[in-house]
Amino acid sequence: MKQYIEKNETRFLEELFEILRIPSVSSLEENKGDMVKCAEKLVQLLKEAGADRADVYQTAGHPVVFGEKIIDASLPTVLVYGHYDVQPVDPISLWKSQPFEPEIRDGAIYARGANDDKGQLFMHVKAFEYLVRENKLRHNIKFILEGEEEIGSPSLAAWAKEHKEMLACDVILVSDTTMISEKVPSINCGMRGLAYVEVEVTGPNKDLHSGHYGGAVENPINALCSMIDSLIDEKGHITVEGFYDNVIELSAEDRAMFARAPFDMKEYKESLDIEEVKGEEGYSTLERTGIRPCLDVNGIWGGYIGEGAKTVLPSVAHAKISMRLVPNQTCDEIAQKFEKHFLKIAPKTVKVKVIPHHGGNGFLMPISSPAYKAAAKAIEEVYGIEPVPSRGGGSIPILADLQNILNVNPLLMGFGLERDTIHSPNESYLLSQFRKGMESIALFYKYY
Repeated sequence: MKQYIEKNETRFLEELFEILRIPSVSSLEENKGDMVKCAEKLVQLLKEAGADRADVYQTAGHPVVFGEKIIDASLPTVLVYGHYDVQPVDPISLWKSQPFEPEIRDGAIYARGANDDKGQLFMHVKAFEYLVRENKLRHNIKFILEGEEEIGSPSLAAWAKEHKEMLACDVILVSDTTMISEKVPSINCGMRGLAYVEVEVTGPNKDLHSGHYGGAVENPINALCSMIDSLIDEKGHITVEGFYDNVIELSAEDRAMFARAPFDMKEYKESLDIEEVKGEEGYSTLERTGIRPCLDVNGIWGGYIGEGAKTVLPSVAHAKISMRLVPNQTCDEIAQKFEKHFLKIAPKTVKVKVIPHHGGNGFLMPISSPAYKAAAKAIEEVYGIEPVPSRGGGSIPILADLQNILNVNPLLMGFGLERDTIHSPNESYLLSQFRKGMESIALFYKYY
């Protein structure tokens, strides 16, 4: 594959730049036509790479691209997932080059989508091309490339259920994540889920004069703060009844493997300008953000927050709360348990409403699985070092949906780095990672 990349890299970059120039921002109505244009371009690239068929499929939202090459129904089938939609570019003034005019500088491609996820999905298309043209393809390969990941994939699950037979596979292969570093490669074998709720605490039926009523009537902000404070105890445990019922404890062996990931506590605290870390007792910082669930207040408001003073006792207080979940916890169940608990702990002096918002479930790829072992062997061959297993603290809810619909596990074989600043101005993707990613993906098929 390395020689194939060297021979074709100019063409690869020209083709990648074509799709990077398309402003496929899924959240903006003005870019709706660009979403279709990008999908059609990907269909062209898949067909040119060797797909037997590739088409644009309409959904309730933006289109899905599906392509496949079936060489033998008895052979294993790999479903490659990626997304062609990108984040908005704001603030444009902070970009050093035009976000939709790709530029190579300092050994990296700079453009919106260079890493997330056009650059990474493109690696799979080119690895597939290599396997076809060099007569090395020994698997059936399918592609599902969506245009709504950056807005929560609202249409894909329903579309996938309708096309379940067409999507049938043995593993879902994804490059939409990062690794620790080029020197310490890693494989993300799981991600946390998410349950997100908004709470509303109401006291009196109107704002009150704090002098006339203060000390006699419950202040909903005070009540809300007290209730929130009680959600986590002194040991960092979440107090919602039944919250941990389905949490699977990792074995000492698995924890030791995850502990191989390098972590400098001093550097971590300095980078955040904090004196100390905080979290669940008995777990390291990396474990707290990867293998354990958590609960955080993402926003809280109520009363007067304008300039100067207004001595008011507010009628209503609000908060938005997220709960990151580990595999085996479900977002709907946790949201229900939270609501039941929050209503239970509310004082009689206030009325409480819990409003569930979006959510998604976590997932896990066992490190003992053939797919994980194949990816690890491939990456070790390219990078010269055995990759470290990791668990992502964030969420890609659609992967849990696909796992459930297709009854197969996703494997996150990502090649991005934290330096790539995805979702921010000056998003980039190192050429070295672009090349190593293609090599590693091609080798995955050799060992799987």
